[in-house]
Amino acid sequence: MTHPDEIKQIEDIIKELKKIKFGSVEIVVHNGEIIQIEKKEKIRIEKQSRQTA
Repeated sequence: MTHPDEIKQIEDIIKELKKIKFGSVEIVVHNGEIIQIEKKEKIRIEKQSRQTA
């Protein structure tokens, strides 16, 4: 049976995954328990096409 705290942690991880378009989510575990969730988000900058004169 899954503990309610574990369900909350899983929901938090999914919530962070849904927020980012490019990047990563890192889950930090200590003694078998999730203690931290880190999110890195990358922003893609599209190059503007250059026109030749």
